Amino acid sequence: MQMMDTSINKTDNWTCVNFEINPVNDLLMSIYIITLILGIIFNLLTAWPIVQQIRNKNVLGVYLLSLSVSDLLYILTMPMWIYYYHHDHKWTFSKGLCKLAGFFYYSNMYISICLLCCISIDRCFVVTFPMRAKIFHRFRYAWIICGLVYILVMGLHILVLHMESLTEPLDQQRCYETYPMTKYVALFNFLRVAIGFLLPLLVLAVCYYQILNKVQEIRGLDVQGKHKIKLLSVGVIAIFAICFAPYHILLLLRSIAFNRMDRKHYCSFEQALHIYFSCTLALSSINSAVDPLLYVLVSRSARENMKWCCVGKQAEQS
Repeated sequence: MQMMDTSINKTDNWTCVNFEINPVNDLLMSIYIITLILGIIFNLLTAWPIVQQIRNKNVLGVYLLSLSVSDLLYILTMPMWIYYYHHDHKWTFSKGLCKLAGFFYYSNMYISICLLCCISIDRCFVVTFPMRAKIFHRFRYAWIICGLVYILVMGLHILVLHMESLTEPLDQQRCYETYPMTKYVALFNFLRVAIGFLLPLLVLAVCYYQILNKVQEIRGLDVQGKHKIKLLSVGVIAIFAICFAPYHILLLLRSIAFNRMDRKHYCSFEQALHIYFSCTLALSSINSAVDPLLYVLVSRSARENMKWCCVGKQAEQS
């Protein structure tokens, strides 16, 4: 098949996908509303334990705080996405707010992925190489790493915003739903899948394979400690499998179709895939509600801090 002529991007993108045919808008709104409510509750609930970990110079606390800040920035944009789906994919806000909402959505996704990798690598070094880990397992280094993650991810997505502004869609009612995609975005999608998803997934698999093997060899670790480590491993893989994998699989299929199909077959493919792709976008947002609990609730000290915080507030009220 011939490569699709990208010259149609500015003139025909509004005919490629019929947005009226989307019976799952109510489902998408429900997912975003639930995620918005739970995300705010969980992030506020776990704020105190995270602060306590940072006060104790705990490296994990730095990663948790960075994760929560990213999640909250995205959560604050969720009402706009809920409003967008409620009005059948019609963006009634300004173009600048559309770019801002999309920027925080995509930045949050890859900041979360990178920080999950950082935490996994940190845990792997602490468990498998406890003596060597002391050289790198430092409070200051964690802040530097988190800062670099933010700069790198946000910098790349600012570049994507610039590329997309060069090929503005004819239908100004849509937000980040440009059909067909541009050749620059298709290329960036391949990089996102390879570097932003597959590589971190490989890192996670290696880290937790090493961790679980090492845990079985440690005789001094009690059953509860081993269970906590296993729970952490399963939780991270579950986030990748449920929140991130479906989105990146369909993103890869869309990018391949763009490069391999002619216009007619490509648009038919996008029309058939649009509902499912919208659902994967909603699923990926769930990580904003799950991230705070995943690492805080498996920590005994964090649970004690949360319990102390709740009991302390009740005592003050009484």
